[in-house]
Amino acid sequence: MFEQDYLMRLLAEFAAAIRRSMERATGLRDPRGAAAMLEAAVGEAVEMDGEVLLALAPESIASVLTVTGVDPHVTEYLARSLMLASRYRAEAGEADLAALREAQARAIADAWGHDLGVDPAAPSSMEAFLARTTAFC
Repeated sequence: MFEQDYLMRLLAEFAAAIRRSMERATGLRDPRGAAAMLEAAVGEAVEMDGEVLLALAPESIASVLTVTGVDPHVTEYLARSLMLASRYRAEAGEADLAALREAQARAIADAWGHDLGVDPAAPSSMEAFLARTTAFC
């Protein structure tokens, strides 16, 4: 029971961080800041140093998450958050970092069998994902 409550709280906090980043990217027109918010949320969700984790190659990040035993529900949030961070990094003119975030997201999604869809970073896709996954939180 405690573990389930912890997971639900973690996912609710992750969803709130995603929504705040989306507001920052659109409302404040700060895609770089929005990407940084998402990247920080990724580190917090896995209880690791986010900068160190996100410096890893895509295959390595998936391996590290596998070894640490991250819950599959969390990995879908991680993958989708990194896809959104990729979009924001691209909007901020950081093409190399955007490509890395997308590759990391896809590696995580592939490792856990998550179907991210055609454009997982589109606002409508993220809203649909959040509505679907936070209904139980």
